[in-house]
Amino acid sequence: MPDTRSDAPLMLGVSGLRGIVGRSLTPENAARYAGAFGNWLRERTGEVAPRVALGRDGRDGGEAIELAAIAGLLGAGCDVVRLGIAPTPTVGLAADSLDAGMVITASHNPGEWNGLKCLVTDTLDRGDAVQPFARAPFQHEADEIIRLYHDGPTFETAPETGRLTDDDDAPGAHVALVMDLLDDLLPADRQAAFAATGELGYLAVVDAVDSSGSVISLPFLATLGRVVPLHCLMTGVFPHTPEPTLENLSAPGGLTEAVPGLRADIGFAQDPDADRLAIIDERGRYIGEEYTLALAACSLLESYGKDAEGAVLVANLSTSRMIDDVAARYGARVERTPVGEANVVERMRTLIEDGQRVVLGGEGNGGVIWPDVCFVRDSLGSMALVLALMARTGKPVSGLVEMINEMAGGGGGNRSGYAIEKRKVEIRAKSDAEPAADAIRTWGERAPAQAGVRIDTQDGVRIDWGDAPHGGGTAWLHVRASNTEPIMRLIAEARTPEQARAILDEAARVIV
Repeated sequence: MPDTRSDAPLMLGVSGLRGIVGRSLTPENAARYAGAFGNWLRERTGEVAPRVALGRDGRDGGEAIELAAIAGLLGAGCDVVRLGIAPTPTVGLAADSLDAGMVITASHNPGEWNGLKCLVTDTLDRGDAVQPFARAPFQHEADEIIRLYHDGPTFETAPETGRLTDDDDAPGAHVALVMDLLDDLLPADRQAAFAATGELGYLAVVDAVDSSGSVISLPFLATLGRVVPLHCLMTGVFPHTPEPTLENLSAPGGLTEAVPGLRADIGFAQDPDADRLAIIDERGRYIGEEYTLALAACSLLESYGKDAEGAVLVANLSTSRMIDDVAARYGARVERTPVGEANVVERMRTLIEDGQRVVLGGEGNGGVIWPDVCFVRDSLGSMALVLALMARTGKPVSGLVEMINEMAGGGGGNRSGYAIEKRKVEIRAKSDAEPAADAIRTWGERAPAQAGVRIDTQDGVRIDWGDAPHGGGTAWLHVRASNTEPIMRLIAEARTPEQARAILDEAARVIV
């Protein structure tokens, strides 16, 4: 939703408020949005002074937006606990014991952007206890906050302005919790050594894009072994485009060069608010963010042994089938959800309250949700899970990737067996999405019985084939309408890129 007062975009949506600092995002509208969130919190909680954990990702100019957000929240009657520079999952963990959280961040957007991301504290009924947990807002909650923003927050309704306190211990609490959980993931022969020394002995290189990930990853990895910081100075100026993709990590002197150059065991790349994690193997190869969730799941299930049977993993419909193959290996299963972190978390909660053992959730963008830590995507927990899998198996990262590839049945070498291709198809308007999805569903239903077709219509249409079109074995296609553009997003995965592209070609013809 653009701001008509400026030619620069101001985006309001389920991810909060996001814009270009000094143009579309100003202290004025930051305070206005924070005030709207504060008004909404007071209505939702019934509290006179809801308590909000507030952190920022460290990008240049963030202090002004942070102070504006504090003013808006205090003016709306909220008590604010300021964490300073802190990752989104750290704020989420702190918000578990409060009423809400807010992060000053534009996630992986370039440095001229910033924003305000909301976290809502909810409850999880485990039967014998009710557990508070912070999560991303649902669409209807985000819509209500946006309505209050447009109407203008009503500061005069607050009985009095809230109080501001500071908490410098939140990153340390996050690190300590993950360290405690790590011990249970290790094999017996490594637990004794770990208990005695606190080390795993690996050398890791971390690119935190000079942002908030530094405050958790460096102390964590330094405790476990040796760490070389790369872009961890928190200067506020990103050394490269901040999204942790191959292109952005492979410039001269970047992480893909640093890991083999230093003979390190692994490279970790975080985005500015440290809720996503990308991994570089010991050879300097960017393995792809889809592997982050698959390796994390494999680590947990491997540590459970026979108890892994019946465990549940949750992922969205656009996430690689790696997660399904990992689950099948250990007798676990996968539940799929519409795209969006909040949708994954809500399904996790529903299943847990139904008495099912949900051990992990996430999305294929490097975002892992480990409920033992928090119900927010968390790069630190992901690091711990991957390092624990290395320790348990004795394999380097390249060996773990090959282990996952072998689950594809025929993958190996440079052909992993998990080839994802993406495409866009223009439509005249979002209203055209429904007939387009109907056409795709009908096409899928016409497949021969031996194709083993499964169709999911939670979010557009996803078709899974046991025997894909044009041969090649297991494959899937997900077609859904964009929430921001008049396009259909098409994602296909097959054993080879050629097979995935062939599926997309045929799907595009069906839609047109």
